[in-house]
Amino acid sequence: MQNYLGESAALLTAIFWTITALAFEKASLKMGSLTLNVVRLLIGFVFLTIYVWIRRGIPLPFDATGHAWFWLVASGFVGFVFGDLFLFKSYTLIGSRFAMLIMTLAPPIAAFGGWIALGEALSPINIMGMFITIFGISLAIFNKKRGEKGIGLKLSITGIIFAFFGAAGQGIGLVLSKYGMGDYDPFAATQIRLIAGIFGFAVLVLVTGKWNKVISSVKKKDGLAAATLGSFFGPFLGVSFSLLAVKFTETGIAATIMAIVPILIIPPAILIYKEKITLMEFLGSLISIGGVALLFLT
Repeated sequence: MQNYLGESAALLTAIFWTITALAFEKASLKMGSLTLNVVRLLIGFVFLTIYVWIRRGIPLPFDATGHAWFWLVASGFVGFVFGDLFLFKSYTLIGSRFAMLIMTLAPPIAAFGGWIALGEALSPINIMGMFITIFGISLAIFNKKRGEKGIGLKLSITGIIFAFFGAAGQGIGLVLSKYGMGDYDPFAATQIRLIAGIFGFAVLVLVTGKWNKVISSVKKKDGLAAATLGSFFGPFLGVSFSLLAVKFTETGIAATIMAIVPILIIPPAILIYKEKITLMEFLGSLISIGGVALLFLT
């Protein structure tokens, strides 16, 4: 399994992010998206710092080079602040289903960025696996609800653009992370990204004058509990394992495997929210899994 360490880390990332999505869905209803963005990064940073301190003997990434700090901070701004800010906003304009559909553009954006900036090469089978996975995810998300006619619905152009920005932020953020991290520790690298994200959102909250709203929202215990669970599996484990993934495999491959979250979320949606799965969702799941298998077999 050593040969597939990057792919395995990406698959675990997808599982972690599935748990995160379920937890943050509840937390966002209680706290609001802006507050949730701030709280999840702060809690995730606490978890990460405790772990890094125990494992590495130093609480903060003091040993990171200037190169690592510059590019990982840039990655934090692009991925956490720019990407997530637009993604969360797109949910309110076109809904999470269509936003997640557009987010399947993140893997090809990451692959293209990896090819341009890092000189990463993708084999024909890799490319085929990526597109099969993306197609399967798109098929499943597109048919999430019964009785809809798909893209014939009138969608907000602004929402579509925001979701695309979210995909671009995630894809480009991965490329910047890999370039900045190099051989540096993925968990300490995540600390730097989180520091950038916390700083970015703190400035945003300060400029918008919403500190009182953030503080009052944190006092809601049920929302805070869900945010804590999501932060443990998201900014702590999920983001760290995503960097571990791009460290040991091509960025495009890692991003594609991590993009199967919409498929993995179907079983808990059935069990927890009692949703009924459609035939197209089932077929999309099978196609997506087949695409991921091609990435593992190369």
